[in-house]
Amino acid sequence: MVKHIVLWKLNDEGKKDGATKVVTLLQGKFKALLGVVDGLKAIEVGENYNGGEYDMTLYCEFESKEAQDNYQTHPAHLEIKKVVHTFVDGRACVDYVI
Repeated sequence: MVKHIVLWKLNDEGKKDGATKVVTLLQGKFKALLGVVDGLKAIEVGENYNGGEYDMTLYCEFESKEAQDNYQTHPAHLEIKKVVHTFVDGRACVDYVI
């Protein structure tokens, strides 16, 4: 199993809308990928309530590295990335196998 964790910083547009609103929008879009992207087992978006450098996170579980690779190029995921890029200007990512 592969875990994929992304941390995002909101840009001015995202801050204007507020993290809660952006997270709610993205949560719906990412959850819609379940059952669409083969090998995607779990996905969620959350707001960081703890302060610090990053405002939001994306957490995913995949069956395999190959499933994660397919997710990265899946047309439905690429459409969501376009939306994400309108709200964020910083990103960090960690992927690991368990």
